[in-house]
Amino acid sequence: MSDATLELRGIAKTYNPGTPGAVTVLDGVDLTVSAGEIVALVAPSGAGKSTLLHIAGLLDTADSGQVLLGGQEMTGRGDAARTRARRREVGFVYQFHHLLPEFSAAENIVLPQLANAVSAKDARARAVTLLDSVGLSARAGHRPAQLSGGEQQRVAFCRALANAPRLLLADEPTGNLDPATSDTVFAALMRLVRETGMAALVATHNMDLAARMDRIVRLEAGGVVAV
Repeated sequence: MSDATLELRGIAKTYNPGTPGAVTVLDGVDLTVSAGEIVALVAPSGAGKSTLLHIAGLLDTADSGQVLLGGQEMTGRGDAARTRARRREVGFVYQFHHLLPEFSAAENIVLPQLANAVSAKDARARAVTLLDSVGLSARAGHRPAQLSGGEQQRVAFCRALANAPRLLLADEPTGNLDPATSDTVFAALMRLVRETGMAALVATHNMDLAARMDRIVRLEAGGVVAV
């Protein structure tokens, strides 16, 4: 039995098809990410990294091809089924943390769990555990504006892991941080992924960070190639 958490088969995506402005960003992408594996996705800006992540995370649909999570076909499912799968199976981290400013660090991690029918008590306990794992237990009651950029992004990692997803998708997760903070935040991300055994696909421009992952793939000419 395959241990693949994410399988992309023949993924194609064209914007504005059938018009003079048509742009094909993905053209037959094949990619597998296994449980416990951290894969770096590198490409120039505009090459389609974010589009690929959104399709993999069921936020967008491909024109053709298949998306499988844990061996389950997701491509033909309706919006409600895709939303359920995304909520349970996928965690997202972006370049900007997108934390809710009116809620504390812990509350930002509790909220996605409540949406997934976790009890308030259990959600709070998991939030505290996750914050402790990235060295932020003392900041649990602080709102985002009271946290540094690196602290905010570590909270965002914890929020992404709140519902114990199988797959973590990260789009330039340290791109808004200075080099020293970036290194600290990335180390926290690597540790969380290793401890949980999830699969992770991380888009990054930073080749030093990419080199610390298990493997690097490059998106070029609409396809994915190994580096």
